[in-house]
Amino acid sequence: MIVTPLYAGLLALWFVVLSLRVVARRRGQSINLGDGGDAEMLRRIRAHGNFAEFVPLALLLILILEVASTVPQWALHALGLMLLIGRLLHGYAFSFTPHFMLGRVLGTLLTLATLVIAGGLCAWRGIAALLV
Repeated sequence: MIVTPLYAGLLALWFVVLSLRVVARRRGQSINLGDGGDAEMLRRIRAHGNFAEFVPLALLLILILEVASTVPQWALHALGLMLLIGRLLHGYAFSFTPHFMLGRVLGTLLTLATLVIAGGLCAWRGIAALLV
């Protein structure tokens, strides 16, 4: 079974939602570039940007683990779910609500945990290969 495409596809759809939120605010407030000094626009831009900053590396690490057959499928699904739930919580907190701080914190923690675990497993795999 191939695991990474499932989470990549779901995350891509969420990325489109976050993108459309930025576009809708730009149109609604006639903001051509930047945030136009609009706090809501800035929140939407950062939700979208933060996703773009973290998700590609996390997905790449998960894919490397999958291709290298380093961890069992359940672990790949766990990493994918952590990333997906983390990004949903974070994006919702930033782009859809002004006060959902818990979502932002939990989303950040889940995303960073995914990066630490997947990154650690990739590094472990690389070090183990050097020692053989």
